[in-house]
Amino acid sequence: MPGTGRGDGLRGWAELHGDLTPGGPARGWIRLVQGLASTGPVSRVPPDVLSLAGVLVAAGAWPVAAAGGRCPLLAAALVVLAGILDGLDGAVALRTGTARPLGAVVDAAADRVGDLLLVGVLGALGAPLPLCAGIAALVMLHEYVRARAQSVGMPGVGAVTVAERPTRVIVVAVAALGAGTFPAGAPWTGWGWAAVCALLWAALAAVGLTQLVVAVARTVPPHFGSGRGGPGHGGPGHGGPGGDGPGR
Repeated sequence: MPGTGRGDGLRGWAELHGDLTPGGPARGWIRLVQGLASTGPVSRVPPDVLSLAGVLVAAGAWPVAAAGGRCPLLAAALVVLAGILDGLDGAVALRTGTARPLGAVVDAAADRVGDLLLVGVLGALGAPLPLCAGIAALVMLHEYVRARAQSVGMPGVGAVTVAERPTRVIVVAVAALGAGTFPAGAPWTGWGWAAVCALLWAALAAVGLTQLVVAVARTVPPHFGSGRGGPGHGGPGHGGPGGDGPGR
């Protein structure tokens, strides 16, 4: 099915996300997945299959990372592949005109499971479990605040923060690459790669949540309007930066 054109390119992405302009890792990530989504074989895969594949690949990275030795190098590749699949599901849906509300639910659920699996990979690499639990809590709070704000009228994603999905994937991939290449630990720190990257992720997650809260306070309507979710009710929303878009 021909694409709508709406989701093509960074301009199309911005239109679907409240006219925000992505920068840094998010910008490069969006370009990558949109380029892959335009290829013939990828564009013919159902988006829901891509969502499931991303979760399964991320789950596979966990035991591989725990195996030690050079196995974290393979885990790093699996983490990156899982991240690409996560972006491809929505990019393909938008390009082929198959975006639908139920797809947004499937994608959001797959994203959150994927986030938790990324934290699990970091733990398998040796990151302190209390720190991993804190990261998971920050990530879930970040995404809940965004989803709830969207349900009551916030346009788009509110803000493209420093702690979006591409950043999470990159941090965990770096931890796995470091553990597989330099198992003695990160240079000049005396700590393992997983611990260093976990601290980095926690710091970025805290900054990203602050950026999002500021954006939510600035852009959420002061009153409930007709057709939007009221107190205690869900409503329509959009995918986060680095994900797909409005649903599929």
